[in-house]
Amino acid sequence: MRKIVSIIICTILFAGISCKQEKKTPEGPTQMQQVMAIHDEVMPKMGTLGKLVGELKAKVDTTEAGQKYEKAMKDLQEANMAMMDWMKGFGDRFDSDEILNGKELTEQKQLWLNEEEEKVEALKEQINGSIERAQALLAQE
Repeated sequence: MRKIVSIIICTILFAGISCKQEKKTPEGPTQMQQVMAIHDEVMPKMGTLGKLVGELKAKVDTTEAGQKYEKAMKDLQEANMAMMDWMKGFGDRFDSDEILNGKELTEQKQLWLNEEEEKVEALKEQINGSIERAQALLAQE
């Protein structure tokens, strides 16, 4: 009888320990994956930024219309620089295991990720907005 009770107790303890060790997989993408998805969405648009800068640069002059082209061109260049700055800052804060492999973040790095999510959302708006304004200006011709 003692043997059976010992086996039952061991089984319960083993089952309890193994259940606690199971990692809970999050449903849906992690916050890091969401941040990287926004980056991945706007990064291909960098070529469009460069192309539009070239088109606008040829139209810049001292006239009122030329000044509008120059402003649109500077907006595109600022968006491009903002992307480069964001990527550098993000890379300085997080290592590849955290970015690509889902390595658990320290409390400080989680706070940074919250900041970076806000920054990349603003960056997305800046890039998309500058492209839309430049395309609309060029379409007015």
